[in-house]
Order: sequence, then C-alpha cells, then structure tokens
Amino acid sequence: MRPRTTAMLVVLAAISLAGGWYFGVASQPSAMTSVAPGTLVFPGLAERLQNAAKIEVRHQATTLVVDREGDHWGLPDRGGYPVQQTKVSSLLTGLTELRITEPRTSDPASYGRLGVEDPKDPAATSNLLRVLDGSGKPIAELIVGHRRVRTQANVPETVYIRRPGEAQSWIAEGALEVDADPQLWIDRDVMNVGQDKIASVAATRGDQTLEFKREGDKLALVAPADHPKLDDYKVDDVARALDTLTLTDVKPAAQEPGAKIGSSVFTTTDGMRVTATVYKQGDGDKAEIWSQFAVAGDGAAKDAAAKLQAHVNGWAYQLGNWKEAALAPSIDLLKSTERAPPANAAGAGAPPAADAGATPGPETPNP
Repeated sequence: MRPRTTAMLVVLAAISLAGGWYFGVASQPSAMTSVAPGTLVFPGLAERLQNAAKIEVRHQATTLVVDREGDHWGLPDRGGYPVQQTKVSSLLTGLTELRITEPRTSDPASYGRLGVEDPKDPAATSNLLRVLDGSGKPIAELIVGHRRVRTQANVPETVYIRRPGEAQSWIAEGALEVDADPQLWIDRDVMNVGQDKIASVAATRGDQTLEFKREGDKLALVAPADHPKLDDYKVDDVARALDTLTLTDVKPAAQEPGAKIGSSVFTTTDGMRVTATVYKQGDGDKAEIWSQFAVAGDGAAKDAAAKLQAHVNGWAYQLGNWKEAALAPSIDLLKSTERAPPANAAGAGAPPAADAGATPGPETPNP
C-alpha cells in the first residue's frame, strides 16, 4: 500500500472514532460492552413485578412516591389519592419490554448530552426510577435519560439508560415514559354530569340565595325574580359546572381547604343531588378555589349516586378559579357587563331634538 493511501486511511479512521465519541458511542473495550442487541434490560422482570409495592422517581431534589394498596396505586403525599392506573401499567410494562440496542458513552463528562447524569445533580435532566417490593428491596433500578420518539411508521421508540453505579450507558428500544411531577400522575377526572341533565340549582352565598330551574334547553334564574340583566354565558356556566369537571390538585378533606364562600345543590333530571361546598384559599392573584362534594340520589339515580359518592368522599379538590362563579354564583358574578344605551339616544349621528317652547333663533338666509 502506498504511503499516501495509508495516511488517508489513518486520518479517516481518526475522524470516524472522533465522530463516534461525539455522538455517544462508548470507548470501552469490547469485552466491557459485549451485550447482544435485543437483550432484555431486566430479564424475568414480569414475574417479579407481582410483588411490586412502591414506585419511586428521583429528579434533582424531588422524589415522587407512588404506593400500591391492593390493586390500586396512589400518592401517599396526597393521602393516597389514586393515580392514573394506565400510567402505572404503561410504566411497568415498558420496563419488562425494554431491550438493549447498543452501548453509548461511559464518560461521566458526556452523560449530560444523553440525560443519564446523576439524577441528584441540581441541573440534571435524568430520572432515577426504582420499583420496590413490600420490604423496600429494589426489584428494578434504572437511570432514564432522553427519549427518542420516531415519527416514521414501524420504527420503535428508544431511550438512553444507565444502571446506577455503572459507568456504561446504553440506548434501549422501548416506550418508557418516566415523570417525577405528581401532576402528571394524578387521575384528574372528578365527575361528569352533563349540563342537559341539570334540572335545578339552589345556590347560597353569604345572605343571598339563588334558584335556577330548567326552562326548555337552558337554565334560568327564577329567584329572586327581580334581578338585573344576567350574562347568558355565565348562567350557562352554572349548568355546565359539573360537566367534565377536572381537578388541578387534591388533598384529604380533613386538611383545611380555606374559607367557605358558598355552596350549591345541583339536582339532575333523574333525582341525583350533588352538593358542592366551595372554599377560597389566599387572596388576590394567589387565591385558590377548592371544593368538596357530597352526592345522594333515589330511585333511578341511587346506584350512580353511590358510586360517585364513593369516588369524591373525603377529598378536597382544587379547581380552576373560573369555576368560582359556576359553583358558588351570586348576582354580582353573573350579571351582564354590557353597557346599556343612553335613555335619550335618538340614533347614531342624530342631532339633538329641539326643546319644546324654546325661542327659535333667526333663520340663516340661503346664499
């Protein structure tokens, strides 16, 4: 081989190695990274997960904990409030199906690019996922980094991973979505009572009581009968108050949710009664609206009411602040903000009418 050709091959080899390192390919000897592509990250995990009792996700200084009670999982820092069961199932299934694709960097200085750095680092983007049994013994532990979601058809997702205590990182095939934010785990659905099912609403706020009844396909304020013009959309919001109702946050009802500002009883066409007691915590821009619910029903609504009561009993829900006027309405909150036209308006651009009895001025002669 001629010297010039040899030199070119050496340069190309150096560029190739440098490029491989830049994109995260490991520089470890092959003996340290000899895992066959397609190897399960956790062989035999599915059987061991039958004993799973706790999930922990560590991100920076925060640790999310999800506990198992029977067949349900909940957040202990929110009194065990249920999380989305599909999210738990998806996470655990993803762990059992995760497969090694190829090695990546083993240099700690390069972990950050893949998101597999120490999760305790204040600037870390990684998450430490741990699944524990009832005695606190780890069933599976993994540092989970950046995901790569493919948009092409039939191309699987991949994720960067590293085992705690090991230098070698990997790219693994499989859908594994790990979140340390409890807001992404909470089951946000409170109830869904369609506005077309609301027959009447009795609302009390301070010394004011409002009564709404269905008139045709809309709810109307019938008492007090003498009231200012109301905003139709705001009245419709009262009818929609329980329609696809979702929470912002939740805590046990025993914890003080703030000062009570009002309550409303929503009665449905089939006899279910939903009582909403509304609280306000804080003032100004930092004010929060919380509500507790009690449900009862007779006849056709009895079973549905009992099921809904079991779901909401013992909980206080933080709701969007716009729900205040719908769940604890008052005349001031519902009245229209439209400005009435002046009483003596005679039409746009019309000259003012002459006063009766006024002495006419001299006529202006035509030019």
